[in-house]
Order: sequence, then C-alpha cells, then structure tokens
Amino acid sequence: MLEQMGKAAKQASWQLAVLSTAKKNQVLSVIADRLEAESEVILQANEQDMEQARASGMTEALLDRLLLTPARLAAIANDVRQVCRLNDPVGHVLDGSLLDSGLKLERRRVPLGVIGVIYEARPNVTIDVASLCLKTGNAVILRGGKETHHTNQATVKVIQQALEQCGLPAAAVQAIESPDRALVNELLRLDRYVDMLIPRGGAGLHKLCREQSTIPVITGGIGVCHTYVDDSVDFDKALTVIENAKIQRPSACNSLETLLVNRNIAAEFLPALSTRMAAVGVTLHAAENAMPLLQDGPATVVAVAAEDYDDEWLSLDLNVALVDDIDQAIDHIRTHGTSHSDAILTRSLSSAEHFVRAVDSSAVYVNASTRFTDGGQFGLGAEVAVSTQKLHARGPMGLDALTTYKWIGYGDDLVRS
Repeated sequence: MLEQMGKAAKQASWQLAVLSTAKKNQVLSVIADRLEAESEVILQANEQDMEQARASGMTEALLDRLLLTPARLAAIANDVRQVCRLNDPVGHVLDGSLLDSGLKLERRRVPLGVIGVIYEARPNVTIDVASLCLKTGNAVILRGGKETHHTNQATVKVIQQALEQCGLPAAAVQAIESPDRALVNELLRLDRYVDMLIPRGGAGLHKLCREQSTIPVITGGIGVCHTYVDDSVDFDKALTVIENAKIQRPSACNSLETLLVNRNIAAEFLPALSTRMAAVGVTLHAAENAMPLLQDGPATVVAVAAEDYDDEWLSLDLNVALVDDIDQAIDHIRTHGTSHSDAILTRSLSSAEHFVRAVDSSAVYVNASTRFTDGGQFGLGAEVAVSTQKLHARGPMGLDALTTYKWIGYGDDLVRS
C-alpha cells in the first residue's frame, strides 16, 4: 500500500514542482473555502475523535490539542489564506556568478519533492502541513495518530476534492488511514519516494524516527522551555510575561515549563508569583531552595521531582527553582533544555546579551513570552514544525524550510577546457 502511495506522491510532486504561484494560490483559496463550507462535517468527525479520546482517558492537555471548535477551524482556514499572501520561495535565485570559463551560474530554490509527516493528536497539522507543502510545490504523505482518525479523514477528503477541482492529482496530499503501527516503520524506510520526514509528537516518536528512518529526519517540537528572572526586573511586568508564557495555551510546545529565579529577589518575588499563579490555577512544583518562600502562599505547591525538569508538563503546572546568578541559570538550561525556546527577563543590557549568546536554543527571548515561537507569530504563515536541530532548518519551519536548491549553469555551447 505505501509503495503505491509513494509512487503516486512522487508523480504528483513532479506536477506540483512546475506550477505557477498563481495556480498554487488558487488551490489554497479553494481549500480554505471548502474547509468553511464543510465545517459541519469536519467538526462532527472531530467530535467522534473527542468522544473516543475521553473514553480512553486521554489527558486534558492532549484533549485540548485534539479539539477543533468553529473558531479554531475558521482560524485554520484563514491561516491557509495567509499562506496565499506569502511570497513563494520556489524559483528564487539565492546567488549567482559569471565564471572565467564563461559559464553563468545561479543557485535557485526548488521544492524538496515528497514530505512525510508523522503526528499525534494534532488535527490542525493536517491543514498546516498540506498548505505549506502545496505552496512550495511539494507532495505530502500524512500519518496522523489514531486519536485524530476521523478528523484527518474528513480534512484530507476536503483537500483532495479541492485539488481535483483545480485539475491537480489528489495524490499530492495523501493520508495513511490504517492505525497499524507497522506502517510507520514502513514509511520510515520509504526513501525511494520520500525526501524528508518530519515527526510531530512525543519524545518516543522522535527517538523512533531518528533511530529507524532511512530518510533525512527533522526533529523538534519537544519544548522544555525556561524563563530566567534576573535580579533587575520590574516585578509586575515580569509576572505578566510569565503568566502569558504558562497559561496562554499550556498544551503547546512553546509554553513555559521551568522558571528560574535569581536568589537576590526571591524573598519578594516568589510570594508575588504565588499570588499571580493561584489566580490562574497554576500548580507550582518547587525546588528545595524555593519551597520555604512558596509554601505559605495562596498557590498550590508541591515538591519538584528530579525528572520533572526534563519533560513537558503541557498543563497548568510550573517548576520553580532559585539560582545564584545568570550563569547558574544558563547551566540549568543547558542540562535540562531541549533547545526549543528560552527567555530572560531583565533590565540589564549586558545580562540580556550574555544570555542570548550563551543559550543555544532555536529561539531565545529577552523580556518576551516563549509563546511567540510559532510560524504565524514569526510572519512565516502556518508552520510545518519547530525544528530544534541545526542543519537545514531551525525554529519554526515555514516555506523556505520546505525547499532546497539546485545549481543551474548557462553557457553558449560551452565546453570545459
């Protein structure tokens, strides 16, 4: 089955690669319109998935990722329209030169070909990935988790109908519908047809792809994100940023998981933190050095476990620890971080610059919420993933990250001497 999907996707990619920007935008516009026109069908399918997920005991964090609402679906359709408005990178000449031999060289952006994406309880990924791949002339094979089975079926059907309406092959966007996990392993070895693989899910999925795939893999999306509170901060402003980073959407990979507070301000800052977090229902997981300053506050406080520093909460839970200085905070981030998004709150320019230089994450913030690590927020349109790697792409992956380049040489019946 996957062999045939791979062949069909490769053939579709050849058609997509030569499409004009206008044609690609036409397809995306039709997809957006159809998502709205078929919204009732998609939402009913999502409700089926939600019912099954609740019955299986899925956590609130994962239920939130799985849920589609009319507002969320409308936002997804608008994200597709936003992709229409973005510059098409395909065909862009990166650089060029005229060689002494008379050969005129240029390096031009081209599609990657076929993208494989494996993801879990994230129905928005289906549309995000499809729209970005189509804009860049790539075909895509999707493998969502069993939790999103009905939602994915409904949305892929809408996309394929839009493709056929525009005279393009439905195989440009395909989904593996069977929940058989053996098909994941088969996809990981489909290197004859698939040019890049993107896993979006938990650490186990990323580990499986890194170890088993014969296709180049872009990993990321695991966000153990930190914020360091320097001793020069404005308390009220700092607390506002912390609150946003934690509660704006706690199930997202860029939400705050560990707060590191400079010991010099802890006696005043932690009680204020407790009051603010209690008001928004956040449970604090306190390190031994922070516990005495938090245990009498209004927030729920429990002792942090060592393993809590190395995993995502994805919920209204926050680790809190005291550090002696900025360097101790940086050491903690280097030890426990996942190179996703980390921030410093400070009024010191030198501290800010030191943090930015020393913290090796895909996104580093000064006096801003980690929640900004997002393709839409960065002006890239809907993102295909957040890469925490260093090769090919890093951070939110927009259109450019779904292209490669080819060398093109122009001569006048030129031969090499």
